[in-house]
Amino acid sequence: MKQLVEFFLDDNTTFLVEVEEPETTAVERVALPSGRLALKAQRSFDQALDTIKPVASKIISKLNDLNTPADEVEVKFGLKLTADAGAVFTSVGGEVSYEITLKWNQSQSRKRDGR
Repeated sequence: MKQLVEFFLDDNTTFLVEVEEPETTAVERVALPSGRLALKAQRSFDQALDTIKPVASKIISKLNDLNTPADEVEVKFGLKLTADAGAVFTSVGGEVSYEITLKWNQSQSRKRDGR
């Protein structure tokens, strides 16, 4: 079942996100100005996204270590916001997947090789 969750930014701006009902009861319920009830996120939106930064940084770091680093790198992965855990990587069929696209500009590669 879907539930509204109130997330907040570091500047205390709040916004609502529709998420699956959390399994834990360790979340606080808050009343919205409309009178409807919502859950209050346990972490700020910024804190939730901070949990994925080390993973994204490690992916970029490893890709930059290639013998011939790409001119462009695109990494895609799914995120899911939850009231209690914050941001988590989503899975498809029980596995988390990343889509990584690397692009090399041929003229840039030739310059690097001294051609």
